[in-house]
Amino acid sequence: MPRQFTPKVVTANALLEGDVVWLTADDEWTRRMDEAELIDDEAHAQLRLLFAESQPHEIVGAYLADATAGDAGPAPTHFRETFRTRGPSNYAHGKQVEQSNV
Repeated sequence: MPRQFTPKVVTANALLEGDVVWLTADDEWTRRMDEAELIDDEAHAQLRLLFAESQPHEIVGAYLADATAGDAGPAPTHFRETFRTRGPSNYAHGKQVEQSNV
């Protein structure tokens, strides 16, 4: 019996900066997962992934990641995706610096 489809977001890395990015409903790339398009239909998810993969001039490594509807938008359901929302782990820069001032 096939597994039931769970909601997804399209994620990748920005080609030039390497930052983690998520695809929004209006075909833009955002560095905030809570702004991503939460996809609850498997066929639509595959189409959105194909759209992402057609942008090699902007992103690399696009894939579908499990997500859930959070209070502020899509939220990760797996440790890997939670980790990716926090930015690089080798030293404080990028998102880590911005978040430390909050």
